[in-house]
Amino acid sequence: MFDMMRERRNRRDVPQITPPLPMTARLSLQGVTKRFGETLANDAISLEVMPGEIVAVLGENGAGKSTLMKIVYGVVRPDGGRLFIDGHEVNIDSPARARALGISMVFQHFVLFDSLTLAENVALGLPPEPLAGLTARLLDLAKRYDLDVDPAKRVHDLSVGERQRVEILRALMTSPRLLILDEPTSVLKPQAIERLFGTLEQLAADGVSVLFISHKLDEIRRVTHRCVVLRGGRLVANVDPRQESEASLARLMIGADPPTIAAHDSPPGEVALSVTGLDTTHAAERQHWLHQLDLDVRRGEIVGIAGVSGNGQAALMAALSGEWVDAKGSILLFGTEVLRLPTLRRRALGLRYIPEERLGHGAVTALSLQDNVVLTRDTLRAGGFVHYGEAHRLAATLIERFDVKTTGPEAAASSLSGGNLQKFIVGREIEAQPRVLLVNQPTWGVDVGAAAAIHNELIALRKAGCAILVVSEDLDELFELSDRLFVISKGRLSPGVRPGEISVQDIGRWMSGLWPQHQVSA
Repeated sequence: MFDMMRERRNRRDVPQITPPLPMTARLSLQGVTKRFGETLANDAISLEVMPGEIVAVLGENGAGKSTLMKIVYGVVRPDGGRLFIDGHEVNIDSPARARALGISMVFQHFVLFDSLTLAENVALGLPPEPLAGLTARLLDLAKRYDLDVDPAKRVHDLSVGERQRVEILRALMTSPRLLILDEPTSVLKPQAIERLFGTLEQLAADGVSVLFISHKLDEIRRVTHRCVVLRGGRLVANVDPRQESEASLARLMIGADPPTIAAHDSPPGEVALSVTGLDTTHAAERQHWLHQLDLDVRRGEIVGIAGVSGNGQAALMAALSGEWVDAKGSILLFGTEVLRLPTLRRRALGLRYIPEERLGHGAVTALSLQDNVVLTRDTLRAGGFVHYGEAHRLAATLIERFDVKTTGPEAAASSLSGGNLQKFIVGREIEAQPRVLLVNQPTWGVDVGAAAAIHNELIALRKAGCAILVVSEDLDELFELSDRLFVISKGRLSPGVRPGEISVQDIGRWMSGLWPQHQVSA
């Protein structure tokens, strides 16, 4: 008896170690399903994201990534399945409800009011406070993360890159517990990308969960803890990206090896596009300013222009394409002065243009794909009526050739994912066999397989003698494609340089206008 009492006393006196409770997932999806007509966008997807975890959502265009993220953020209602936040089942029926639950999202296609200022857009969805105080907090946050913005600018005067910065800052202003980022780095310079990654790592250390959508496989391997792969609306893989190569991630995403990039080393021909003294400093808005810009693009040559959005790229493309005819200087197309000629006349000389903003600029979203073909094909409107049969056949050809995932030529442009609409627009202009092609952000939001296919199409055009000018904020893309590379900063153009003669880090410095004053070999 004494021994039994002593044993009980010892058990009572010795502290009992309680095993740690399992951590509750910040986000849990169970069997989430969503259909759009006959299209199964999400097929019974189950997924968990833990506190402090950065999870990449990888998939080719149309795989269902953005739909799934919109369900989490309350923009789209699921047809089936259950959602849990911190272990509690929730019904997220609006973005306001999502924000109340600590969820913020940066969209690939921005949700901003054009007529309001940057600061006013950020104020929407936040608790009321004096605009002056919000503006001060916004500027502090922008400085901390190297996201250059002007809070007084109206959104309709902002470039795509500037709008993305607004979205990132607006999301961070809410101090989220779950942050969803859809292609957040596509318009940031290398130094800003590194700072953003540092921000994400700090947020994760503070317990914030991050869902990170990107087609840049090196970024996924660099910053995320785990990678889930969607294909055809289904979750097909769940891997540690740090244990994968970019090639293996690409295979998981598209189910095969991506196309290899063709070599392009043939010498260029005569000057096709010549720009001399192009100047728009008389414009009312400073973002539209170009300063005495000189540039030549030759037949059989790809010239790349790097830069942070808002430094004159939009003004340059508008002046070259004919959308803006109030510039000063000279623009020659094969020796013909076109500075004051409208877009239609320039197209007749062989100029085609792929704009950066696909919604409303590259395509009319309410119209079908075949109608969008008609808009830029003058031959389809010959004789006073529209040749719809030919337009239908051409749209079907583009869908097949560029692997556009859609229900057919009659589908509305708005029904396509961003990447698939981009493939269609790029294909439409490439198929026209241009003599000079202007391309602004050719693969923004496009998966690695489609990006390689678009690059090969551009290289094939170059080989056929087309003069191509590419504006992109993806430096890897510019280094891969360009025969000569320039940087635009505050409306001024750097000296030209061959990609093999300069590093990505130097280009990043040039983006701040810090290039040598002497001419670099080109």
